Amino acid sequence: MTTPDPQRSRRPGSDILRTAVRRNTGAMAWGTVLMGLYQAGETAFPIALGLIVEHTMRERSPGALALSVAALAAIMTTVSLSWRFGMRILQKANTTEAHRWRVRVAACGLQPVARDTGLKSGEVLTIATEDADQTADIVEVVPMLISSTVAVLVAAVALGTANPWLGLLVMAGTVAILSVLSVMSRRIGSSTKEQQARVARAGAKVADLITGLRPLHGFGGNHAAFRSYRKVSTEAREQAVTVARVNGAYAGAALALNATLAASVTLTAGWLAFDGQIGIGALVMAVGLAQFIMEPLRLFSDMPKYVMTARASAERMALVLSAPQAAAPGPESPAPGGDVEVDCVRYGSLQGLKFHVPAGEFTAIAAYQPRVAADLASVFAVSVPPDSYGGVVRVGGRPFAELSVESLRERILVNPYDAEIFAGTLRSNIDPSGTSPLVPEAVEASMLTDVVALHRQGLDYEVRDRGSNLSGGQRQRLSLARALAADTDVLVLRDPTTAVDAVTEQLVARNIAKLRRGRTTVVITSSPALLDAADRVLVLDGGVVTAEGTHRGLLDTDPAYGLAVTR
Repeated sequence: MTTPDPQRSRRPGSDILRTAVRRNTGAMAWGTVLMGLYQAGETAFPIALGLIVEHTMRERSPGALALSVAALAAIMTTVSLSWRFGMRILQKANTTEAHRWRVRVAACGLQPVARDTGLKSGEVLTIATEDADQTADIVEVVPMLISSTVAVLVAAVALGTANPWLGLLVMAGTVAILSVLSVMSRRIGSSTKEQQARVARAGAKVADLITGLRPLHGFGGNHAAFRSYRKVSTEAREQAVTVARVNGAYAGAALALNATLAASVTLTAGWLAFDGQIGIGALVMAVGLAQFIMEPLRLFSDMPKYVMTARASAERMALVLSAPQAAAPGPESPAPGGDVEVDCVRYGSLQGLKFHVPAGEFTAIAAYQPRVAADLASVFAVSVPPDSYGGVVRVGGRPFAELSVESLRERILVNPYDAEIFAGTLRSNIDPSGTSPLVPEAVEASMLTDVVALHRQGLDYEVRDRGSNLSGGQRQRLSLARALAADTDVLVLRDPTTAVDAVTEQLVARNIAKLRRGRTTVVITSSPALLDAADRVLVLDGGVVTAEGTHRGLLDTDPAYGLAVTR
């Protein structure tokens, strides 16, 4: 996936809408022409009907009547085909544009460095789906607005030809209707924006609850969590009712104003006919146009509402797209095989941490304080941008700040102790891309063989969302198998065996050392089995390296180490 350009991403909602329009200029132009033709044909029908009545009453010729019927058939065919192909073009462009924005928002959310958006993951998900769709509606709104304008203008000109007062009435009435509705649409925009924000917060709350469902059940906090969600959802519901009330008032006002204008045109045409100023054919045309004009006026009336909704959604997308990237990735790539160097890093609990892991070495890091382990893992995972901490982290001789996102992901993999398990199969969780040649070896090394053998489907056994049908140890071993199957130059594991028994832990430790031989491996752990399997152990206390050596050597020479890691 292409990384979004941070400079181009810094845009308000109006710029996003302009981008959508500019990208779809061709489709919108063709859609406007066809929908304008549709509206013109719809307008031409009552005009033609009035002319036919006028002509037939004068000529009373069967041939003229047949010609008139053929003309009406041609108009109806034009109306049908122009609508069909015009909407096909516009809806295709709309769907494509929504997809582009969904991908763009998702790309920002998948950056390995955080963006300061102030939004939770559930809110970003809503923005990437509903808001992207509503923003793309502008691609349809503009052509429909223009085609409705065409219809109103054609109707006004036709009525003005019959009598100037009728044409003037249509134009003045349309301007008055739009003036009133444009004021009302502003309330819709602000109310809709608040509703979208509250719905997104409710979605984020659901995502948080699902993530923590197991521990919530464990200590009986599920009822309190449910009450918390109910409160957020109630706020979203109340705002939705407010929006519905505003939309109802808007729709009612639009319908009343449109009906008033249509009635005014009809009554005025009737009075003019009664007074002898227009003929019977012009009266039929005026009555027909008064009925027809309701449709384009309805579209006209709805357009400000759709524009305000699209703008509100675009403003929410801008929260994600215009957020400054925490760190701009560089263009370089690390050397293959890569060693790892942490050079005087100061971040959180890390106090000038300095060590070097040569290429191909299996190094274990025993951090006495859990916070130190967490901060070090965050730095390795680029969850913390390089300019937010002191010192430098290098892989393959290159500082993180100089490396491209793609090269970092290819060369270094950080597998956290709480890695996600996805709905799918065991195989798709171990090898998401379907390209790893090491799946069997990874399954064996992580001691996942018993899980595979337990089920008749083997690696094709279905895994539920977040691995809910697996035990904690099985989920941890599945995550480890995925990390091993990736076969990256540098693998960083944090507490990969905390949920497995001691016997399995011994086997996993030996298997990791065997499978990763010749590859740089760093394990942040307090497990005696993993510490013993490592080529070298670094002891971190207070955010600095206080000792190093083999596990057994440290047990003999460092009592504090033995007390911290022996079980």
